Amino acid sequence: MAQENTIVSGVAGRYAAALFELAQEANAIDAVGGDLDRFDALIAQNADMERFVRSPVFSAEDQEKAMGPILAQIGITGLTANFLKLVAAKRRLFAVHDMVRAYRTLADQQKGVVRAQVTVAEQPSEKVLGDIKQALKDVAGEKVEVDVKVDPAIIGGIVVKLGSKMVDASLRTKLNGIRTAMKEVG
Repeated sequence: MAQENTIVSGVAGRYAAALFELAQEANAIDAVGGDLDRFDALIAQNADMERFVRSPVFSAEDQEKAMGPILAQIGITGLTANFLKLVAAKRRLFAVHDMVRAYRTLADQQKGVVRAQVTVAEQPSEKVLGDIKQALKDVAGEKVEVDVKVDPAIIGGIVVKLGSKMVDASLRTKLNGIRTAMKEVG
């Protein structure tokens, strides 16, 4: 548990660590992770749900009562449902996104997985994506899960976030550097 404390902290970290421990005992780490991801996606895709979990207007009792039907509708039961209902009862739904992220971190660490976020200007081909994954695996020395984000605003190049490290080799950043250098000269 001491090692887990170094990766997750605060209220969200404590809740995530407790849930992770229970999921380990129940041999349900992946199932709970999938349920949490589904709930997190529901919040991200639904403005009313976002308001429901973040707004202080809803009482703990209101949130707890509403959680049952919401969870049943998206098929979340068992340990995850009990956890989310407890979070609602304790008025901590506002931090559920951070709890999900902390849980993912704990699950990834246990599996030896490192997550990387790669931002590119356009969708890469399978070959390019394979090359990126191999390069990241060579650097990380572990299993690497790559989340690709397409952002045309970077114009070209690549931005990679691997753990706490970031490499920005985007054309936008290089052009901004040239613009700054030109202002200093003139």
